[in-house]
Amino acid sequence: MKKKKINPQEFDCGCCGNQIYKSRLRDEVKCCYCGYINQGNTQVGGRGLDKTKIEWADSTWNPITGCRHKCPYCYARGIANRFVSRKGCHLVEPETYKLGDDGSETYEINEQPYYVDDETGKQFRCAYPHGFVPTIHRYRMGEYRDKKRQRNIFVGSMSDVFGEWVPDRWIREVFNACEKAPQHNYLFLTKNPRRYMELHRYGELPLRDNMWYGTTVTDPDTEYMGQDGHYEFHTFLSVEPILADFGELSEKSYIPEWIIVGAETGSRKDKVIPRREWIENIVEQCRKYNIPVFMKPSLTDIWGEELIQEFPKALIHA
Repeated sequence: MKKKKINPQEFDCGCCGNQIYKSRLRDEVKCCYCGYINQGNTQVGGRGLDKTKIEWADSTWNPITGCRHKCPYCYARGIANRFVSRKGCHLVEPETYKLGDDGSETYEINEQPYYVDDETGKQFRCAYPHGFVPTIHRYRMGEYRDKKRQRNIFVGSMSDVFGEWVPDRWIREVFNACEKAPQHNYLFLTKNPRRYMELHRYGELPLRDNMWYGTTVTDPDTEYMGQDGHYEFHTFLSVEPILADFGELSEKSYIPEWIIVGAETGSRKDKVIPRREWIENIVEQCRKYNIPVFMKPSLTDIWGEELIQEFPKALIHA
């Protein structure tokens, strides 16, 4: 019996942005350009490749890249700086503008930059032409506009979209792009939740059911969205990496709608290994206040049993 030919799927690598291919029967594919492992549900008739290793989202979207927080455990900085140059190639930037100088510079890129092989002339997309310097990539704004299947999209896995250095007009451009593709859910994360509050105060934070505003916290002293009142929009916490016991949530403050928790990854010298009781306490608080909790795979060895991976009802696809 003749075997049925399996047509490969074509997609862009979730890390470097170059076009690669995979068989529909494979669950993951390693990018031949940068080595990134793209994973997802890829069975025939399934949802297709999800371009992210972020387990609590279907896709990542990075219209803004770069950050100035200087977190010692940051994974994004290493990825971005790795692709500033490509051996044997030169960089072509069709329409790029540099603003500021002396450590405060930012870049605005309107067209896709690319590398050109010096010998063959072959072109390769460049995802981070200026490393981890804050950059807006306007050519990425419409990436999910024509994608009909609903996705939970993590916006800004390679940046802090709400960092103090990000101009208001950049944030407005991102919100406008989200509103042009209302079929998706958009999940934002920041270490600067005051920016949410400022935007809300001036009526510039979209109050839509498909917009989720999260805060990254690492210990109980970290300020997070919702601590100072009640809001009419979705909020969540990403406790990653967890660096201490969080104690109890206060009934007087706003209770987040979702809590994601994970341990520090990598091999940093001062890497913190969380205790199981820290995780147990978060689960106990989530059960007390009926909050879905999502454990990241980085907790597998620490938890020692099947991970709890729950989603809010609004983020569960039909």
